Amino acid sequence: MKKILSILAVGLIAVGAHAQTWPTKPATLVVPFPPGGSTDTVARSISPKLAASLGQPFLVDNKAGATGTIGALFVKRAAPDGYTFLVTSLGPLVIAPHLIKGLAYDPLKDLDIITVAAQAPNVLVVPAESPHKSVADVVAYEKKNPGKMTFASSGNGSSDHLTAELFWQQSGTTGLHVPYKGGAPAITDLLGNQVDASFQNLNAVVQNIKAGKLRALAVTGGKRSTLLPEVPTMAEAGFKGVEVYSWQAVAAPKGLPADVRAKASAAMVAALNDPAVKSQYMALGLEVVANTPEQAAAFEQQEFARWKKVIETGKITID
Repeated sequence: MKKILSILAVGLIAVGAHAQTWPTKPATLVVPFPPGGSTDTVARSISPKLAASLGQPFLVDNKAGATGTIGALFVKRAAPDGYTFLVTSLGPLVIAPHLIKGLAYDPLKDLDIITVAAQAPNVLVVPAESPHKSVADVVAYEKKNPGKMTFASSGNGSSDHLTAELFWQQSGTTGLHVPYKGGAPAITDLLGNQVDASFQNLNAVVQNIKAGKLRALAVTGGKRSTLLPEVPTMAEAGFKGVEVYSWQAVAAPKGLPADVRAKASAAMVAALNDPAVKSQYMALGLEVVANTPEQAAAFEQQEFARWKKVIETGKITID
């Protein structure tokens, strides 16, 4: 009995020591996309803050490819020791699992989500020359011309694609999805009046909206955007079921010690709430979320189920 108690005591001491010493070496923030996007911005904004508060470098490593799943799989296979984290958009966590057959990871089982870092609504935009001045105009046109109004997206299964699908399902209409290889070419054709509309990430098109090159009809957030206070929400336009955010989160390999997770979570929340970081995000149209691991996990499960339903209802594939 004494031997058992002695072993337990040593184990408890080891756990306590682990919490006190982590991190003892540089950690990596894996971004599963190329540099320059919103997810990369989130990682690079918190990296120096984490280094300052935790005393070790937090290095950003871009491992792009396969719609973010290559980087996610890399983190899934890493040791759950607090030295490898995934900073990702919602795609690899709650969309790709429903679109990619044989995906080599299950985000709900293989990753521990730490926090939802930030979010931004999408915005329904049309070219400045478009005759559509409101969401009601779009719905009326689509009901008279089912499957004819073109909606550009950054690719099959992207947030902008699925938001359009959700909109059609909620409004009882149909449009024509036009997938591009990325957001930039989709926006270029939108500006050139080659496509009729798109549900773009707010930060990707806000400057074109303010310059009068695109017309914003509604944002998909739960409230109006501070960057576009004159633009109504989809709910205000009559469609409450089209509240959508594009979001970024931080996750770790499954099995991260509870003490390390708590310490990492506290440091990440503090970094995200730093006034300089919040100001940077606000300028980009991003809203800081910085929730707890428990809140993040509940939100992830909710989003996982939601997009599964949208994808199955719309019979969406990435082919």
